[in-house]
Amino acid sequence: MSDETGITTSAPGAFRRLLSNRQFRLLWFSQFVSGVGDWLVIGFLMPLVTTLSGGSSFAVAGIMIAKIIPALVFSSVTGALVDRFDRRRLMMACDVTRALLTFGLLITNSLAVIYLTVMVMEVASLFFVPAKNALIPVLVDDDDLTAANSLSYTTQQASMIIGLTTSGAILAAFEAIVRGLLGVNIPFVGALLDMLRPALLGPRAGVFLNSLTFIASGLAILFMRLKVHAPRGEGGIQLEMLGKDVVESFRFLRDHNELRGLLVTIGGAILGGGAIIPVGLVYVQQSVTRGANVDEYIDRLLGPLVAAPQTFTLVFLAVGMVVGALLVPKLANYLKLQALFLGGVTGFGLAMIGFALSGTFAVLGFFTAMAGLCLAAVTVAGNTYVAQTVGDEIRGRVFTALESVIRVSLLLSMIVVAPLGDVVAGVVFAVVSLQGGDMAAAALTGPRITLIMAATVVLGAAYYALRRLNWRSESME
Repeated sequence: MSDETGITTSAPGAFRRLLSNRQFRLLWFSQFVSGVGDWLVIGFLMPLVTTLSGGSSFAVAGIMIAKIIPALVFSSVTGALVDRFDRRRLMMACDVTRALLTFGLLITNSLAVIYLTVMVMEVASLFFVPAKNALIPVLVDDDDLTAANSLSYTTQQASMIIGLTTSGAILAAFEAIVRGLLGVNIPFVGALLDMLRPALLGPRAGVFLNSLTFIASGLAILFMRLKVHAPRGEGGIQLEMLGKDVVESFRFLRDHNELRGLLVTIGGAILGGGAIIPVGLVYVQQSVTRGANVDEYIDRLLGPLVAAPQTFTLVFLAVGMVVGALLVPKLANYLKLQALFLGGVTGFGLAMIGFALSGTFAVLGFFTAMAGLCLAAVTVAGNTYVAQTVGDEIRGRVFTALESVIRVSLLLSMIVVAPLGDVVAGVVFAVVSLQGGDMAAAALTGPRITLIMAATVVLGAAYYALRRLNWRSESME
């Protein structure tokens, strides 16, 4: 089913067909297990870096900076290579590389080595993610493309929820299995496990388990069987050819006004929306309460999350993303992808304002989930639009450009918006103190003002999309 622009919308029964598609199912599994592992390893790296740095918050932020820098340096080249190599083999190579690098984290206590390892792993991810996104249109029918992107996005967020909320239980189960195998005393196996005991038991077990997830992901991709055209790089890669590919991708974006508008809109939305993490966490800690009217059941439900504001924010954001990703394919039957994208950006900006004005955890959870839902609409609609409007020979480069825009905008958000929050907080404190007021009773705190300012940036991006995208409804076939 398609609209008058030729963009295909979702067809009924898409999720059932996708789950019965063996090739897509293997790709989905590989994404899920490696995604869970990514979030498990965070539980190790953050406290380790904190300890090694003597409690430096900048050193911890260095992990995120190390993950983002590769997008600034290598994005154009990786995009060209994704389109020239066999994408399935490329993804397998990325998984092997990430598994070996993660194993290396088991034996180092050097911050420099940790940062370098994270950066090289992110270079591998710069190949893996666009290759995976570009491969989805090859694996599924056009009518199921929106649902496939939705399921892929849902998997990404579900793996984050599982990694964040059940990491302790997963590691405990893993260690219980290891201890059980050690107790059975199986020949050779027992000796091997005993030799690996420091890696399998204790704080570094999460890193070892993370390595296994990349291995499982690579094996799933190994069993995929694809019938696609030979990649253009079969005869070898020349720097001159790569240069032409990079120029061709920039020329394509220059000539495709609507796609360029979509990328600019995403950049603006992430630039403002990224504040919901660093500034939002401070806001949750300083300004949000349980609320006098929260009943006992909700209080017990939110209690563990309230104790950890970072987990509270990310979990509700991820829950909203999962719900949104499930709804988008249904909405795509009635709305154009451009309209879904525009509505998602606008809703995200409004949800951020609601987030900034929330005074209790119950209300905050609602607006955080709504922000996640709108982010899902933006991502799924944007990915589907790219998949359906860009030819296979250049699709990898465009998806790489999309990933780079997201990473660069997030980095700028951390560099600009987060320090801005500190400056605004200082100004508010000075003004309130000068007037003899009480900061605890102030309605407009520094984080709240910063979040509202960031929300206006998101709404500005939405207005830009309103002017650049062909979002008006047209009759469906």
